[in-house]
Amino acid sequence: MRDACEMNFDQPEEARRQIRYMQVEWKEAMDCGDMSPSLREGLEGRAFRLLNCTDKEWLGWLDDLEFWKAGWKPGMGEENEP
Repeated sequence: MRDACEMNFDQPEEARRQIRYMQVEWKEAMDCGDMSPSLREGLEGRAFRLLNCTDKEWLGWLDDLEFWKAGWKPGMGEENEP
């Protein structure tokens, strides 16, 4: 997801389209047992923020290294949200 976002940093809507497609893939992987619930939770939390933010906030999320670290969960450091 990060690669798609970075490649489309100046085209947030294209990246959002790709994220929505990835969400379908994550559900399928989860249903097949190929993805853990905790991994999907982290991915969905990031996706939610990226799909619902403004274009200005978009760049802030892309630059937030904590947001992309393994183990990030929704609610971590949200007082510092972009």
